[in-house]
Amino acid sequence: MTASSTRLLPIAQRAGLRLAGWAQAVRPTLLAFVLALNAVLVGCAGLPANVQRPVSQARADVTDTHLAAIAAASLPAAADGQRSGLRLLPAGDHAFEARIALARAAQKSIDAQYYEIADDVSGRQFLRALADAAARGVRVRLLVDDLHAAGEDALLAGLAARPNVELRMFNPLAVRSGGVAQRVLRSVNEFSRINRRMHNKLFLADNQFAITGGRNVADEYFDRSGSDNFIDMDLLAAGPAVRALSDVFDGYWNSEHAYPIQSLVAESLTPEQARRHFDAAVQQSEVTDFPVTAKDLLGQTSLATQLATGRVELHVAAVRVLADAPSKADVDVQQLNDGAVMTGKLELVQSARNEVLLASPYFVPGRRTLDVLKQVTDSRVRVSVMTNSLATTDEPLVHAGYARYRTALLGMGVALFELMPGSNGDAKAAAVGERHGSLGRLHAKAAVVDGRWLYIGSMNMDRRSAHSNTEMGLIVDSPELAGQLASLLRGDRRPPAYEVRSANGGHGLQWIAKDGAESIVYAQEPNRRWGAQLRLSLVSAFVDEELL
Repeated sequence: MTASSTRLLPIAQRAGLRLAGWAQAVRPTLLAFVLALNAVLVGCAGLPANVQRPVSQARADVTDTHLAAIAAASLPAAADGQRSGLRLLPAGDHAFEARIALARAAQKSIDAQYYEIADDVSGRQFLRALADAAARGVRVRLLVDDLHAAGEDALLAGLAARPNVELRMFNPLAVRSGGVAQRVLRSVNEFSRINRRMHNKLFLADNQFAITGGRNVADEYFDRSGSDNFIDMDLLAAGPAVRALSDVFDGYWNSEHAYPIQSLVAESLTPEQARRHFDAAVQQSEVTDFPVTAKDLLGQTSLATQLATGRVELHVAAVRVLADAPSKADVDVQQLNDGAVMTGKLELVQSARNEVLLASPYFVPGRRTLDVLKQVTDSRVRVSVMTNSLATTDEPLVHAGYARYRTALLGMGVALFELMPGSNGDAKAAAVGERHGSLGRLHAKAAVVDGRWLYIGSMNMDRRSAHSNTEMGLIVDSPELAGQLASLLRGDRRPPAYEVRSANGGHGLQWIAKDGAESIVYAQEPNRRWGAQLRLSLVSAFVDEELL
C-alpha cells in the first residue's frame, strides 16, 4: 500500500459506500442479482469453526525485569501507586525508536495490538524486533486487525511459527487472497460484520511500559514515507495505567473475534514455508540503522538514550483508561449507541469551563457531538477544532461529510482550522496545490480541556469511531502535559493552517491564511477541483454518515 492510500477509514467502508450508493440508486431486483452473483463468486468461503484459542493473561512475574527497575526509578515515591508516569511522543522517528528500544529491553513479555502493520520497512523492522525478542525467550502476543493484512498471511504466519510467539487476527475476512479492496468486495455478503474493525493501537513491554495513541506501524507514521507523512501523537506510560492497558489487551486477545493466524492459513501454508518467507522478508530490515534526531519538538532525548541511563523522564499524573469492549465488533450490537471511548471523551468536553482544543483528522460530529459543543459554547467556553483541509485529507468523502457541518459549527462559535499542505509556509503556493517537501496529513486524535486535561488515543470524532470501530484512549490530569500538547496544537508549534470563517452574513465561508504578516483571504475552498468536487457531491448524497 502507498502512503496516499487510506489508513484510518477502512477500505471495507469504502467498498460499502459504493454498495450503499447502489442500494439507493438501482432497482431492488438488480441489487439482489448483484448480491447473489457475489455469493456465487465467493463460494462457500467462511471462517473456521471450533477454533482453539488458549486463554492467556499478561505476565505478572515481571517485577524483577530491567524495565521494572527503570519504571520504579522513573516514578517518584509521591506517586504512591495511584498516579502514572507519562511522556508525549510527538516525533515520528522518536516514536518508532521507542517501540524498538522497548522490544529490545523486554525480558519476559511483549503484548501488542494494531489496526495496521504494513509490509514496508517500518513494519518489517517492527516484526523483526518481535522475532528477536522471542528468540531471547520473551513471550510475544501480537493482535492485528485483519482488514489491512491483505497479502501478509505468509509474513505474519512466519512470525507466529517461531517459538514464544502467538499471533491472532481480529475479525478476519474469510477471503484470504487478493488485495484489500478485492477481499472486501468478495466478502460484501457479510458487510455488516467486516465493517466492524479493531482500531486500537497499543504496545506493552514487560507490563511495565506502554505506548498508545494514534500511530499504526507503517512508514508514513514515522516520517519515513518521503512524499506523504502523518502528523501524529503517542503517549508513553509507566505505572498503574500500564496494568489497566494490559487488562484491555487481555480482553481483546481472549475475545471470540481473535483468530490464531494458523487457523486461517493452515491449508495453504506449512509452518516451515511461513518461516522461510518471514526470514527472507526481514533479512534486509535490520533494526540497528534508523536515524533519530537528537531531541524532539519538546526537547526530549530519545527513549533508548534514557533507558540506557536507568531512568526515564516522566510527568506524574492521574490517568483514566478508556476502551471499547471487543464485543463492539458483534454484528448484533446496537450501532446507534456511542462506545465507551466516545462517551468518555464527550464527557470530558462537557466538563470544560474555559477552553477546549480538539484535533481529529476525520471530524464528522453528528447530532450528539454538536449538542455537546453547543452546550459548552453557550457557556462561553472557547472551542477550537483542528482537522485536515481538502488538500491534506486522505479521505475526500469524509471531508465532504465534515464540510456539511462547518456553517453550523461556526454559527455556534467554534473556531475551525484546516491543515495547509506542505509548501514551506507559502500560503499562495499551498492554495493552488504547489508542494515543497513532504505533505503532512493530520492523524493525531487529541484534546486539551481547560489547560489541565488531555486526551490522546485512537478515536476520531466521527460516527464510525463512535459506533463501528473499537477504540481506546487515555484521559490525563496534567497541566504540564496539557500545556505541551496545547503548544503543539496552536501557536508557533502548530503546522500552518487555514482559519475558516463565516462570510456573506453566515451564508458563505472564507479561508484565511497567514503569509508572513499578511493575511490572505480565499472566498473559495483552496485546492478545490470542480470536476472532482461534483463527483464527490453526487456520491456523498447517497452515503450514510455511519459509513464515513
